[in-house]
Amino acid sequence: MKRLLRTLLAAALFLGTLVAGGAPIATCTGKFPNPVTDICWSCILPITIGRATVGNFGGQEDNDSNPSSPVCSCGVNPVVGLTIGFWEPARHVEAVRKPFCLPSLGGLNLDPGIAAPEGARFTRPEGDGDGGSFYQAHFYVNPVLYWMEVVTDFPCLERGSFDLAYLTEVDPLWNDDELTVILNPDAVLFANPVAIAACAADCVAATLGFGLNSLFWCAGCQGGIYPLDGQVQYHLGGVRTAALLAQRLTAKMHRELIAWGWHGQKGLCGPYLEPIMDKSAYKTQLTYPIPTTDKLDGKCCQPFGRTTVLWGAGKEYPVRGEDFAFMLFRKRNCCVGY
Repeated sequence: MKRLLRTLLAAALFLGTLVAGGAPIATCTGKFPNPVTDICWSCILPITIGRATVGNFGGQEDNDSNPSSPVCSCGVNPVVGLTIGFWEPARHVEAVRKPFCLPSLGGLNLDPGIAAPEGARFTRPEGDGDGGSFYQAHFYVNPVLYWMEVVTDFPCLERGSFDLAYLTEVDPLWNDDELTVILNPDAVLFANPVAIAACAADCVAATLGFGLNSLFWCAGCQGGIYPLDGQVQYHLGGVRTAALLAQRLTAKMHRELIAWGWHGQKGLCGPYLEPIMDKSAYKTQLTYPIPTTDKLDGKCCQPFGRTTVLWGAGKEYPVRGEDFAFMLFRKRNCCVGY
């Protein structure tokens, strides 16, 4: 009995040494988002025709991108239609500690044998006691309204199925602050105290509504958009860090012209290039580890940059609850022809 106790104690001390030394044991767990129980469908609202709201409840938030005219036309031979606006659940983002771990696919571990930086927590201790972190991230195409056939014969839905579109594990820019400047050379202009202090205004705006697109280098209450990689200087909780990386990866997809704009007057007849992301065109909903389907002030979706203090409380727990996945609702304006 004493030998068993000594063995267990030695194992506990060994595991404690690993964690204290900055090498936590990363596991790969997950769950495919259940469309019925894990997605907050009220985030689709409000539905508009022109600038008039025709469907909303619970005070769901909207940006100011809706075209003023309720009538539109598209095509070489113009077809007259109605200007419809809504929030389309079409993308999915996740931040993970273990490379090639896919929580949104039930915890599938791809592990193709390619060396990739291990996602870790508190990787760079600072003098004030805070530490940095690094996560891998994945970007999915997930036009859930289309593949579930929730609405049939509606031309404003992106056609397709659930698909893994981007893995940061195979992107050499995701782990290198200097190399990623290739994508965002403008980051040099905002690496100063004045630009960083301006992000406080973006935090306030995002908490009250949507972030300020004029402050495109800011990620609201989560810090700065730049650099567009997985290095986070100050780790203040998994939910906050994951929300920041979801915003960074989406901005990176826009900068690489993988993600396009679908809203506003320019989006009525189809998507358009948008290399600088419009922060107000996205709302996020946590789907893993604990879906945020319980409404806070009538809402369960949060615009990019909103503080995680309230909606993120209690959404992280050890081992199985340290990877995070978000459904992205993007603003969509469309000309529905007669």
